[in-house]
Amino acid sequence: MGIIKRNFANNILSSGTFDATKLTGDIPAGNLSANAPAFDDNKIVNDLSTLGLRVHTQENLVASNTNSQYVDVFQDTSGITNLTNVGRNSNEYMASEISTLANHSEGIHGGNDQTPAQTASGTSSYTGYDGVTRANGQIGNTAGYNAFCVGKLFSSDEDFELIAYITGDYQGVGFVYGNDMTNLSSIGTFANGGYVGNTTNTAWSSLSQGTHNGQYHSPLDGDGSSNYKNLYRWSRINNSFKLQYYGRTTGTLNVDATSIAAVRASTDYVENIGGVQTRSEKMLLLLGEAGDTNSFRIEVLNTGSVTFNATGSFENNAITAPSTVSSMGAVITYQDNAGTNALNTDIVLQLSADNGSNYTTATLTALPDFSSGIKMCKVNDLAIGTPGTQLKYKILFANQSSGVKEARIRGVSLNY
Repeated sequence: MGIIKRNFANNILSSGTFDATKLTGDIPAGNLSANAPAFDDNKIVNDLSTLGLRVHTQENLVASNTNSQYVDVFQDTSGITNLTNVGRNSNEYMASEISTLANHSEGIHGGNDQTPAQTASGTSSYTGYDGVTRANGQIGNTAGYNAFCVGKLFSSDEDFELIAYITGDYQGVGFVYGNDMTNLSSIGTFANGGYVGNTTNTAWSSLSQGTHNGQYHSPLDGDGSSNYKNLYRWSRINNSFKLQYYGRTTGTLNVDATSIAAVRASTDYVENIGGVQTRSEKMLLLLGEAGDTNSFRIEVLNTGSVTFNATGSFENNAITAPSTVSSMGAVITYQDNAGTNALNTDIVLQLSADNGSNYTTATLTALPDFSSGIKMCKVNDLAIGTPGTQLKYKILFANQSSGVKEARIRGVSLNY
């Protein structure tokens, strides 16, 4: 910045006009800069962090970094390490809630609702998306009106997930529930005529026996007359039961990471069932059809349990900065799944530049919500106690309790 010369004597001509040629003397550059507004890049950094989190969320991307930013929305576990009393949920968040899954190898069993009984052809073993090979994992070319079930009766306290791929016209899916399930506890096999529970009643007529209740319907009212492909998901977690679908196309529906994630996140619920239900009874899951071209495949079948830990922590795998870092920042997206989690008490962030040997605790402040139900917080320009090039964050949970206070970390953008 240059120096402005001016002379405060004789700078006004006798005519009263201002003579710029008489300007002499110095105004120091510091006096000029002192009155200029300071440049603050934190708003730009926070906006870029939010954009990075949004892109990674929408595109379902794995963790990635540039020369000045690292983003992870927990699409998988490749970016995280040192989990202590913390788990990554399949719905892509980190929490002190740990889900333990056990895959099951039961296949498709069932019957039909016609007299005389008809049987389907094309029963075969099938290896699902979960990697499990099931002896009756696939049934093709069903005949007439057929009713089937998955060969496992889920106990009242079991969390579970079933994902099935169904093709054909007039598809149907459903479930039976009730703690008095004695006459359904022995599930018939496909080979023995397909009856469920006993030799005189099919799955559908069994709905009215004992204290059982059930629902069975197609995705949409009047569905049929086309060779649809569809994915369905039955799930119960903490007594919250859903029957979702994704797909319903006459084109190609690939069973892959994208479609599995989509049916898990779907808000399309089977018609007549309509949405989330509270179910804490024994359950039998049903499949059905009304055509000769239908087929069924089990892609995922598991049960699980959930453990809540009051405290826990996790870190990212160290990333290498292009030069020594002495200050860092971060933007975090999180969810209050239950209660209200206090920043810097229930959710704590620490940053390190020496591969986690020394951490500096941040003071998080709130930002506007990332989306409906998803909050954001940030820290800018945190001075790191031990500068370095091996950058890590550590997030700690405290005071967590099932149904009382449950924090879910949805994404982290680390800035350096």
